[in-house]
Amino acid sequence: MTTNTLTVTTFKPDLRSAKGTTIQRGLKIRILRVVTLIFLDVIALTSAWTLAAYYGTSIEYLWAEQIPLLMFMLVTAISVIAVKGLYKPGKERRNYFGLIQAVSLAEILLLFIAFLYEPESYVSRSTFLIFWFCSVVFVCCDRFIFDVATKQLRCQGAIRHSVFLITDSQDQKNHIKLIEQENCYTVQGIADPSCLDLVNREATFEHLRKQGITEAFVSWNAIKNRLYVCWHFQTAGIILRILPMETDVCYPKSVFWMLGEVPCMTIPAPIIAGSDFWIKRCFDLSCSILVLLLLSPIYLAIAILIKLDSPGPVFFRQNRVGLHGKNFKIWKFRTMVNNAEKLQASLETNNEIKDGVLFKIKNDPRVTRIGKFLRLYSLDELPQILNVLVGEMSLVGPRPLPSRDVERFKTKHFIRQEVLPGITGLWQVSGRSDIDNFEDGVKLDITYIENWSLWLDLKILLETVRVVLQKTGAY
Repeated sequence: MTTNTLTVTTFKPDLRSAKGTTIQRGLKIRILRVVTLIFLDVIALTSAWTLAAYYGTSIEYLWAEQIPLLMFMLVTAISVIAVKGLYKPGKERRNYFGLIQAVSLAEILLLFIAFLYEPESYVSRSTFLIFWFCSVVFVCCDRFIFDVATKQLRCQGAIRHSVFLITDSQDQKNHIKLIEQENCYTVQGIADPSCLDLVNREATFEHLRKQGITEAFVSWNAIKNRLYVCWHFQTAGIILRILPMETDVCYPKSVFWMLGEVPCMTIPAPIIAGSDFWIKRCFDLSCSILVLLLLSPIYLAIAILIKLDSPGPVFFRQNRVGLHGKNFKIWKFRTMVNNAEKLQASLETNNEIKDGVLFKIKNDPRVTRIGKFLRLYSLDELPQILNVLVGEMSLVGPRPLPSRDVERFKTKHFIRQEVLPGITGLWQVSGRSDIDNFEDGVKLDITYIENWSLWLDLKILLETVRVVLQKTGAY
């Protein structure tokens, strides 16, 4: 098995952390499109309402005379259209059949609500049918007019998205032709896949930021096996579009769409890039301070029990490999005899991890009596709150490993070191020590990195409480 030497040059932030909070690039054009469509739909629906009131059967309590109900009608109809995704770009906003369905559903709902709101008022069939027919025709017409006007403006070079193409030289012509078919993009630059290599990556993203690139088209061959590149695009606020792609490939957080007749995959950038990570950091700090305040009596009790149980210090500090291969000292309550690390070499033959990367054995003779109890409920991990406070760790993330384990890593394993290590993680809540194959654990860590969100962190924390109380896989 080949080994890899750890080198630390300059400090880099967590993979999920942007250099600063960044508004998604190209957001102004997208907001302008949605606002314009809503404005046109409001005009269309109001016009339909007015015509229905004028040409329908004249009655004393006509809907059109009730301004609050008119406003409610507009809100309901616009909401139904939005929920069906008909304000999205591309073919979605030109889905006329979907528009007919949405408008019809909204007006049936309004008819029902009006009946409950004014059960004794008569609503003529002619008024309702005129309103429905005019609404459908006017909304579809406003979309058609919007599309024609948009195409004309884009032919003049306006309201286009600035994009960058990264693909192999032999595919560049085909991919440019494919992109130009959409008539909404301006290709501002082209590069080969080497621009995403480690040595070139920072310069590439700096160039994209300076050029004001809103979307990047990247061939599948250029991005596969480069999981971390997706996070770089996200934290830069740039939408990533992967093309063309194999039909059996699926990527976390991806959305499928069609570029002409070619299926492509989009990994959208968040509206405010980088904000989630800093919210995570604030959450870590707040929880850490709260835990220290609430559990200080437990910390004191554990410290006394450790001193009474065996000679040695209360805390155990060990070198662990953290973010980007940087070494740091992890804090734990001591659960083993004082010379435990020296005794490990004589126990290597008893290692129960199949591939030998990690070191784990049940009934470890080095563990003290109080240590077994602390490990059973993971209480020995509590001092790592101090590592969280100083920014060396997070509450949730891949567990930091000793140098002995990291030196046995293969190249593909180092993706774990691209994010802040955590006190708990997906690996820990999916079996803890019961997972006896390092590769299985790494897959869980990569799954966490690919699918990371604040909600996922919260679910893992809640699941950790359940796992600890049930003593699942603990030894």
